[in-house]
Parts: sequence; C-alpha cells; structure tokens
Amino acid sequence: MTEDLREPDRAVDFIIAQSSKFAMAKAQRVYLEEFRKSKKAILMGQSPAKSAVEREQYAYSHEDYIALLGGIKAAIEVEEDLKWKLTAAQLRVDIWRTKEASNRNQDRTMR
Repeated sequence: MTEDLREPDRAVDFIIAQSSKFAMAKAQRVYLEEFRKSKKAILMGQSPAKSAVEREQYAYSHEDYIALLGGIKAAIEVEEDLKWKLTAAQLRVDIWRTKEASNRNQDRTMR
C-alpha cells in the first residue's frame, strides 16, 4: 500500500477507482469456474472412450482443460490481489476513524 493511502480521502478514492476492476476480476473468475464444467462435458463428449471414467480421465488430462485451469489460477490471483488492496484501504479508513474518535475523546477529557 502506498504512503498516500494513509489519508482517508485518498483511501476512499482508491476503493472507488479499484472497485470496478475487482468486480470484473471476480466475474471472470466465476465465469471460468463455471465454464470449467462445460468444458469438461464438451471434452468428455469428444472422447472416443466408452466408459464414463475413461471419458472423464480424457477430459481432465486434455490440454484445453489444463489451460483453462491456468486461466482460473490467473483470475484468482488478480481477484485476490485487488481484494486485499481494497481491504487494506478500508482498514486505513477505519484506523483513521478510530484515531479521530480517540482524539475527540481526549479533547473532551481535557476540558
């Protein structure tokens, strides 16, 4: 997290700016996870094997399926990176809020 995000307004601006990127990353990850099921079914249908176990083995070992798993991995990485950056920015706002409340309480007790 960069130093300028210690200021709450900048942290909120960061959250606003990154929220759509996070939403797109999450949507991509969910799409790929759901598509994985379809891809498995497509590959099982293409398999020359007769038994379901052999068709499933064919699908899981197919290069297209393995490439899809790599895409899911990359999508999760992007989503998690954005998620934790957004969480850190939110924590900066929460810390600022707590400090401000503490300062107000100290001001009251000094009077």
